[in-house]
Amino acid sequence: MVTLETTALPPKTSQRGAAVPITEDSVQGFLEDLTRRGRTPDTVERYRRNLRKLIELLPEERYVRRGTLIKYRQALLNAGYAPRTVNVYIASANSYVAYMGHREYQLLDGLEAEKKLAPELTRNEYIHLLQTARLLERERSYLLIKLFASADLPVQELTKITVQAAQAGQAVIGEGGGRRNVRLPRCLCRELLDYARRNGIQEGPLFLTKDRAPMDRTYVTSSIRDLCVLAKVPVEKGNPRCLRRLYLARRKAIEDNVALLVEQALERQLDEEQLSVGWGA
Repeated sequence: MVTLETTALPPKTSQRGAAVPITEDSVQGFLEDLTRRGRTPDTVERYRRNLRKLIELLPEERYVRRGTLIKYRQALLNAGYAPRTVNVYIASANSYVAYMGHREYQLLDGLEAEKKLAPELTRNEYIHLLQTARLLERERSYLLIKLFASADLPVQELTKITVQAAQAGQAVIGEGGGRRNVRLPRCLCRELLDYARRNGIQEGPLFLTKDRAPMDRTYVTSSIRDLCVLAKVPVEKGNPRCLRRLYLARRKAIEDNVALLVEQALERQLDEEQLSVGWGA
């Protein structure tokens, strides 16, 4: 078994710079916190498995301190794990040490994974997803899919889709100088407000978990991918990023057509001017 070489430190987690212990109780508390924040059972179990790997590769003392995650990453690579998989394991460890109050021990520079062509969701597949959601009466999944395919909205800004935003027809996203307005189509706003009314949501975020907590990226993706399975659409296309790319591609195609029409109109106008005031007229 590959292990990490590190010096044992006393578990002083109450102060900055102290070692972070990994115990059954602390891991269980972390997993319960994930559940309270809306993570799905599958996601919580994935974190559990990932942290088990960290425990496996740590010495018997099971402490994390500065530099530990660097050695952990190298141990994973030595064990033959792909960079993408290593990044997933490190992300779980980062979340755990942050929960324990020691962000200074996080390893934030991820390994560069092999670049693959991102899957493209077609408009026919998108329409089929909406039809399947309607047929199965999965209204929340229907609205999520429609939202990301009809607005330039990053998934991390989903909490900005509120009752007030649907009433205004737009949402303000970003912070500071990066703030911008995202327009929401009228037809979508009507559906969002109807959904809010029937679910007793009078204000605030529209997309909530069963515990009335705002949905996070993992929860959203899981909801869309579940529908992909039922609709027989490739699950790798079932995420907000693919839906947003579909929106951006459709918008660009329309903008390109409009730009072409403008150029053609301008060319006709110039030709008419040339007939009357051209140098050789």
